[in-house]
Amino acid sequence: MADGKSLPERSRQVAEALARFGARDRVRELPASTRTAAEAAEALGCEVGAIANSLVFMADGSPLLVMTSGRHRVDAALLAERLGKRAVRRAEPGEVRAATGQVIGGVAPVGHPAPVETVVDTALEGYPRLWAAGGTPRTVFPTDYAELLKMTGGTPVAVN
Repeated sequence: MADGKSLPERSRQVAEALARFGARDRVRELPASTRTAAEAAEALGCEVGAIANSLVFMADGSPLLVMTSGRHRVDAALLAERLGKRAVRRAEPGEVRAATGQVIGGVAPVGHPAPVETVVDTALEGYPRLWAAGGTPRTVFPTDYAELLKMTGGTPVAVN
């Protein structure tokens, strides 16, 4: 576990955002990659479903952050219907970085240059402890469903 001063810059920004939200825990840097939900679950010794994946989509031309369980795939058409959007598609890497300031595989739910509309997969509610990316592919932090909703201002939605 790294202290706040030794974290990468993007992760320090996430840690600062978490502190502003009064989050109970802190960002941790792991020796192994957490780029995928399976890698994160293995590194943390938890179920893949307890990984709160941060996926960025473009919804009617605007970024949409989808916090989903690592055991789910997002159904973009269903998500568009549930959110009343005309079109939802996966964001390109440049769009992800522009919206979040972070790279795919390390996108945190907070610490972005500007607020991003967020939805939180209702399947995450079934896990008492969740793990989310901390701004890089090797950093994570623990949270829970209620805290994730609060810190992101997210809308609870079933995404598949």
